[in-house]
Amino acid sequence: MAAAIVPIATLLLSVALLLMGNGLQGTLLPVRAQLEDFGALNIGILGSSYFMGFALGCFLGPRAVERVGHIRVFTAMVAIASTVSILHVLILSPQMWWVFRGISGFCFATLYMVIESWLNEKSTNKTRGLIFSIYTIINLTVITIGQMLLTLADPLTFTLFGLASVLVSLSTVPVALTKASPPAHMTAIQIRPGYLFKISPVGLIGGLAVGLANGSFWALAPVFAQGANGDVSSAAIFMSVVVIAGAVGQYPLGRLSDHVDRRKVIILASLGAAMAGVGLALIGHHSGPGFFGVAALFGFFAFPIYALAVAHLNDFVEADGFVEAASGLLLVFAAGAVVGPLIASILMRYYGVNALFAYTATVHIAMAAYAFYRLHKRAPTLEEERTHFVDSIRVAQTVSAINPLSDLSDTKP
Repeated sequence: MAAAIVPIATLLLSVALLLMGNGLQGTLLPVRAQLEDFGALNIGILGSSYFMGFALGCFLGPRAVERVGHIRVFTAMVAIASTVSILHVLILSPQMWWVFRGISGFCFATLYMVIESWLNEKSTNKTRGLIFSIYTIINLTVITIGQMLLTLADPLTFTLFGLASVLVSLSTVPVALTKASPPAHMTAIQIRPGYLFKISPVGLIGGLAVGLANGSFWALAPVFAQGANGDVSSAAIFMSVVVIAGAVGQYPLGRLSDHVDRRKVIILASLGAAMAGVGLALIGHHSGPGFFGVAALFGFFAFPIYALAVAHLNDFVEADGFVEAASGLLLVFAAGAVVGPLIASILMRYYGVNALFAYTATVHIAMAAYAFYRLHKRAPTLEEERTHFVDSIRVAQTVSAINPLSDLSDTKP
C-alpha cells in the first residue's frame, strides 16, 4: 500500500487542502448571504452559478491543459480561485457573487480534472482501485472538516474568507514542488446524452434527479439549517452530518444493487430520501437530536443515488463506452444542478425555508415513480453481467473520465 501511495502523496495533499477550502467556502457563502439578507432567490442563483461554471470547466478545462500543461493550468486556477474567495467579502453584491461563484465552479472543475487525470496516470491496473478509494475518502473527510471550520469565527468577518483563500492557495505548493511528472495528455470526450438515455433511461434520469435535488441541497441547505435553528454552528453540523451519512450509505446500498435489480435499489434510496425530506420539512424548526437524525437519513439515502445511477448506466454500455457514460452523466447532473437551486429558491421565497426539502422529496418521489415504471419495460440484467458497484463508485466521485474496468484491462484469461 505504501509503495502505491508515496509517489502521489503530494498530489493527495493538494487535494486535501483544495477541498477543505472549497468545503468551507461552499457552506460559508450561503450563510453569509443569508446574514446579508440577499434573499432565497439570489442564494439559489448563487448555487446555480457554481454548477454552470463547473459544467463549463469540464468542457474547457482539457483544452487549457492541452495548450499549456497540467502544472501551469493548476497554478493559474488556484490563483484565480483564491482571489475570488477574497473578492466575495470585498464586494457584497448578489450579482457580483453570481459571477464570482461561476468563476469558482469553473476553476474547481478544472482543478479536480487536473488532479484526477494525474492520479489516474500515476496509478497502475493493480493500484488504481486503491488510489481512487483513498481519493474518495479524502474527498468526503476534508469537505466535512472544511464545513466544520465555519464554527471557528463569525461569518460576518473577514476571517473565514481569508482562511478559505489560504487553504486553496496552499494547495498549489505540493503540486509545484512534486517530483512526479505530469500526465502526457488530456483528451476531450464525445458526449451523446440521447444515446445514453436510449441504452439506460433510469441511469440518465437518475443523474438529472440527483442534480436537481443535491444541487439544491449544496446551494441552500446551509440557509435551511441556519433558519431552522438560529445559529451558524447548526448549519456546519447539519451539512457535516449529511455528508458523513452519505458516505456511510454508499456501500450497503451499492452492494445490495450488485445482487438485485439496481432499479429496485434506486427506488428504495429515492423513497428513503423522500421520506427524510418530508421529515425535515415538517420538523425543520425543532432543534434537537431528531433534527440531525433525520438529516443523517437524508444523506444516507440521497447521496448514493448518483453512484447507483452510474452503476446502472455502466451495466448497458460497451467496454469502450464507460468514459463517455461517465462524462455524459456528469453533464446531465450539472444541468440539473443549475436548474434545481433556482426552483428550490423560488419555493423557499414564497413558502419558507422548509420548502427546500419538500422540493427534494418531490424530486425523489418522481425518480422512484419513473424507476418503478421502467421496471415493467425492461427485464433486469443478470448479476454476472453487471459492473461491480465498487468500480462504478470511483467514477461517481470524480470529475475526470475514468474507466471503471481499467483495473481489469490487463487481466489474463
